[in-house]
Amino acid sequence: MGPNCTVRTVIAAVVVTHAPPAGLLDRCLDALLAAGDVDRIVVVDTGSAASGPGSPVEVVRVDNRGYGAAANVGFARAAELGADTMLLLNDDVIVRSGWVRPLVAALAEPGVGVAQPKLLYADRAVPTINSLGVEVGADGAGRDIGIGEPDVDVGTRPIDHFTGGAFAATAEFVDATGGFDERFFLYYEDIDLAERGRRLEFEYRLVGDSVVEHVGSASTASAPDRTRYLQERNRLWCAFRHGSPRTIGGAVWLSVRRLRHQPIGLHAKALAAGLAGGAARLGERAVEQVGQRRRIRA
Repeated sequence: MGPNCTVRTVIAAVVVTHAPPAGLLDRCLDALLAAGDVDRIVVVDTGSAASGPGSPVEVVRVDNRGYGAAANVGFARAAELGADTMLLLNDDVIVRSGWVRPLVAALAEPGVGVAQPKLLYADRAVPTINSLGVEVGADGAGRDIGIGEPDVDVGTRPIDHFTGGAFAATAEFVDATGGFDERFFLYYEDIDLAERGRRLEFEYRLVGDSVVEHVGSASTASAPDRTRYLQERNRLWCAFRHGSPRTIGGAVWLSVRRLRHQPIGLHAKALAAGLAGGAARLGERAVEQVGQRRRIRA
């Protein structure tokens, strides 16, 4: 290879969809195609009977085993296509022109495994932030940084956690982490992935020059009890798997306090499942720590 030759990055976008409102997926795909800079688009359909416009859009239909499982199917297909960079989008994200290249540039930095664009709310008269990354509170609850604040220039900066709704990852990161833990089904799988990646010494970046808009899908709003249960259970799972003793205590205490509010039965069920799964997460954590110590001694 000559001194002026470069190896071109192969970029694949993975779009996860599940029964979106009419026209929403089309709007997402139209924006992706118009923005360019993506070699292939893989739509992983878990229940919407989506039909893409053809190459470079490929539709893969799978049973609904959750967002993380669908994303993992897309990552696997992107790997088969030879992708070095994998873009993950929910079906309610509308990309802006020029959004890809700043993310790819951030991923070129040594050690960076994931780059997140700046997410703005779509269709607002005043540009408003939806996510500048994710922060985890003392009670284990995840919150989008900057949510509801006016849009500002944020540049490129390190973040501890990224939102699963829109990010770019290196193939190395996906391979090393194994992608999402599919047991979460929905919610907190992105925080879990970020924590596992950080233990492998990957870094993450917020890239303000990459902008996408978040519409907000009705797919989860149609099942509010299921949504609330998963959020509560998975918050506890994440706290036990990755949090300090203080965070675990704060997470459990928040769930206990919520037993005072309706629907009490749902909160109790989520607490019970969170504690049962939390014990298993602690066991997994202990096994991982033993493995890390052995690798260090070796």
